[in-house]
Amino acid sequence: MGAVQETGSKPLSTGIEIVGPPVERGSEVLTPAALAFVADLHRRFGSRRNDLLARRKERRAEIARTGTLDFLPETAGVRAADWQVAPAPRALNDRRVEITGPTDRKMTINALNSGAKVWLADFEDATAPSWRNLVEGQLNLTAALARTIDFTSPEGKEYKLKPDAELATIVVRPRGWHLDEAHLLVDGEPVAGAFVDFGLYFFRNAATLLARDEQDPNSGPYFYLPKTESHLETRLWNDVFVHAQEALGIPRGTIRATVLIETITAAFEMEEILYELREHAAGLNAGRWDYLFSIVKNFRDGGERYVLPDRNSVTMTAPFMRAYTQLLVNTCHRRGAHAIGGMAAFIPSRRDPEVNAAALEKVRADKDREAGDGFDGSWVAHPDLVPVCRASFDAVLGEQPNQKQVVPANDVRPEQLLDVASAGGGCTRVGLQNAVQVGLRYIEAWLRGFGAVAIFNMMEDVATAEISRSQVWQWVNNSVVLADTGEKVTATLVREIVATELAAMKQSDGRWDEAARLFEEVALADEFVDFLTLPGYALL
Repeated sequence: MGAVQETGSKPLSTGIEIVGPPVERGSEVLTPAALAFVADLHRRFGSRRNDLLARRKERRAEIARTGTLDFLPETAGVRAADWQVAPAPRALNDRRVEITGPTDRKMTINALNSGAKVWLADFEDATAPSWRNLVEGQLNLTAALARTIDFTSPEGKEYKLKPDAELATIVVRPRGWHLDEAHLLVDGEPVAGAFVDFGLYFFRNAATLLARDEQDPNSGPYFYLPKTESHLETRLWNDVFVHAQEALGIPRGTIRATVLIETITAAFEMEEILYELREHAAGLNAGRWDYLFSIVKNFRDGGERYVLPDRNSVTMTAPFMRAYTQLLVNTCHRRGAHAIGGMAAFIPSRRDPEVNAAALEKVRADKDREAGDGFDGSWVAHPDLVPVCRASFDAVLGEQPNQKQVVPANDVRPEQLLDVASAGGGCTRVGLQNAVQVGLRYIEAWLRGFGAVAIFNMMEDVATAEISRSQVWQWVNNSVVLADTGEKVTATLVREIVATELAAMKQSDGRWDEAARLFEEVALADEFVDFLTLPGYALL
């Protein structure tokens, strides 16, 4: 395209074009130098990213043909060799409580003040990727690092960082490889959202973080890598990191990344993933909803063997989920990396103490289990859950920063990871209705620009909507018969439930008709849609 676009300061380099709407103070983020850095990432690595996305489709076709997965024979040498990842930096050595959330101003302040060791600043599942959200998020992170961020609510409540307090370490989660950023074009092509989120944050803040490191141990360019499907995808990230550090004159190995093992294919390549990132690796994380979503997506041709029961009945104690977490802890600790547990998404209620008591007991039991299983820390979605999680890990860790010396048995077999039937439970009308209710409510809020949404006392993000709609697709395409009513799950039945929910919800303002159409598109299409955010992005 070769266009030159004004940012409010000076012209951009040839070939870079901003087509997003103006954002207040956006020129502070979208400087010519920062955009040139992002464009360089696109030009150097964009074709490899596209090749890896094509490889995902090839691998899915192979899974459809064989109906199974196994550990890779070609990387057996990596698994057998004696190697370790680089030692953790000070800021990431104690990660017993991590809080997650979007990068809006209020969440940024609350997360940093929460008492958690780490804040996962999320440009991915907890952020609806509107141009405004993404640019403002970059502004907020820079202000947070400078400790100048504040916020006043419409009701007049003021939010500020606690003076002289130890704030949570910021770990940024950029978007996954599959998502484009349509508002930034380089040579006429949209740039990968991952390059935009990583590139802008790293370019604008890495030097500041390093300069502060001697005075502030909670400093460093740290990242969470989402939706990884293979070790080759982390090899690309590692090459991006090496180049980015060289380009800015920053010591190699300064960047640290924790990889979310939230796809079934990545679960079979945990060691290889750490190996590819070993000089930049900080650990692995055990997701839940995205992991189950990935099983449905990859084994959608597998018949009843892979049909998941009601999503809320599939807990981390199910044998196939226990195998996954046991393998993750073993892999991390043998290789010197941190193992981080899953999300506690409950939102405490100020009005219902009985709901609180029951839910907090479940959260406490879940965090006790993770600490007892050898995890070094875990996630929460709400500041009120930080003390609950911390108590569970304090009881096991004491004054130790982690428990990498705990190495569970390494006897997990491929068939254990794929034994979905071991979850038990059934497919019910209640579960189907819940999937529709949560999916609709989340998508409607996402279309209005909200990525982290409170639904039924739970903080939900895109992963929740993905497992909800994919489970509906799976039940329809496997003609599941509901255990509690005897009904067969059909597209007609789903549409009836959608219509009932829509009639109730349209009493409030919102984008309900669009949400219903998008939900039906991704839940009832003949061909499975890889990510609901792909057709949804056009509606933002």
